[in-house]
Amino acid sequence: MKFRWSLAPPQPLLAGQLAARLEIAPLLAQCLLNRGFSEPSAIANFLSPRLKNLADPFLLPDMEAAVRRLARAREQQELVVIFGDYDVDGVTSTALLVEVLRPLGWNVDVYLPNRMDEGYGLSADGVENCLKKFPVKLLLAVDCGSTAVETIRHLRSRGVDAIVLDHHQVSQPQPEAVALVNPQFSTPMNRAPAPGAQPSTSFAELCSAGLAFKLAHALVKRGREIGWPGAAEFNLRPLLELVALGTIADLVPLTGENRILVSAGLQRLNTTRRPGLVALKEVAQCPPNLGPYEVGFQLAPRLNAAGRLETAEESLRLLLARDPAEAQPLAQSLDARNRERQKIERGIAEEVIGAVKARFNPETDFVIVEGQLLWHIGVVGIVASRVLQQFYRPTIILGGEGNVWRGSGRSIAGFDLAAALCECDDLLLRHGGHAMAAGLSLQPDRLDALRRRLNELARRAFKPEDLQPLLRLDAETGLDEMSLEMLEELAVLKPVGQGNPPVQFCSRNLTHQRPLQRIGAEKQHVKMWVTDGVSTLEAIWWNGGEASLPVGRFDLAFAPQVNEFNGRRTVQLKVLAWQPARPDAKPA
Repeated sequence: MKFRWSLAPPQPLLAGQLAARLEIAPLLAQCLLNRGFSEPSAIANFLSPRLKNLADPFLLPDMEAAVRRLARAREQQELVVIFGDYDVDGVTSTALLVEVLRPLGWNVDVYLPNRMDEGYGLSADGVENCLKKFPVKLLLAVDCGSTAVETIRHLRSRGVDAIVLDHHQVSQPQPEAVALVNPQFSTPMNRAPAPGAQPSTSFAELCSAGLAFKLAHALVKRGREIGWPGAAEFNLRPLLELVALGTIADLVPLTGENRILVSAGLQRLNTTRRPGLVALKEVAQCPPNLGPYEVGFQLAPRLNAAGRLETAEESLRLLLARDPAEAQPLAQSLDARNRERQKIERGIAEEVIGAVKARFNPETDFVIVEGQLLWHIGVVGIVASRVLQQFYRPTIILGGEGNVWRGSGRSIAGFDLAAALCECDDLLLRHGGHAMAAGLSLQPDRLDALRRRLNELARRAFKPEDLQPLLRLDAETGLDEMSLEMLEELAVLKPVGQGNPPVQFCSRNLTHQRPLQRIGAEKQHVKMWVTDGVSTLEAIWWNGGEASLPVGRFDLAFAPQVNEFNGRRTVQLKVLAWQPARPDAKPA
């Protein structure tokens, strides 16, 4: 795929001043400027994320109302049912709340919906089945419920109060919950926050695992004030490993409070004694030190696998397991389910990509919408991501049985998918989500109409350059700058992820110092030794075997990394892209 290179504007004067004041390398200072940091105090907080800098949880909308209603449920020993979701964010949030509420005196049970039978979120079917199973008085909806207007109204008519703890877009009108703890929600005048508290926008990037931690913090804080047994000595820190799992898996920005929570949570994950996570790390063959990559691509898919294929109850039981004998078979089962999920996903993805390739016109196809009877609805979101990577177009994939198909979509910068689906409301049965990811259901005979409508909306929204992926580069550097010492200094930017991307650079006018080498079982990767005339570094291009390879003089975009082999540590460049050197470039 051909990228648009976007080199951040160099700011040598400001970067030099920051570097001198903070005693850091100018290159690190430039990377911080690129991420929106220019004030030394803000930079200091960013580079040293501390739990003590977390904001008061009662600043969240409706947090006071949620705590008061939960306190009444505790006092009256009402049954509180946590109605969770089946993805990693929903399951970790549910597990976290169970581990807080039960020890502090609540009568708690859990209901996780079945993806195949009940669909996404606080659905009418899911809630009806929950009410049949439990004599519930208070339902705590986690990672769902922000658009469940009719369902929550039905709960009220049955004498059941609802608290919504969620980070998805809020419908208009909003659901009439006892409390709507959602950073996207502006507290109306008739729901005054706690005395002295104001709705805060600093929580806008929290996912539900982060919000569950904020609720836990608020409950422990209130419990210590009131004197609830166990609250004074309750330790919130072990919950942080669950927060890190949910936050990384949900692809929310690793900035602000998320950076603090994930930094602390990763430390806990790497030393965890939680039997379920120990077993999961073992079956996933994780390295000793986990980072966002290992969490996102090794742990999260296995936790997601059960919920994608049916119900996430196995994943929840694994997280709550109390001993290895219980945890080990659950982890092995999730690993097997993940392999099954991968097989199903590959089959559908190959079918979709082949079909789209046969008729794709980049001049007129702005959104890809594909659906098929019996495509597994548990993997359509992953398939949509793979199709998007192939064609760089917003993509919706649908499947299912009968006369209702359910689907999932992924988008690109410049096209708000959730807003676009609102423009298609007359064609859909249900929809909701974010700008970059959304879910929907529709009748199959409306698939073509949906494709036409979305393509027309996208045609008006996109500029031609929007349809070519952007490759953001932090700076132009010489290869001699890429030392082990520099990479150690740049490592303070970790954990990297959404909102705080890994550092990426470019070097100009390079040549090959020696011939290319194809490596891998199928010779699918390429190893190069590149030089700018001053320094020579090894570069690896993963899956670059079928791409056009650099010749002559060229510019290289790369992410620097430390390669450890036979006890030796060296700098290696991970190739992102290349382009011919400018004709006027001087030889190195």
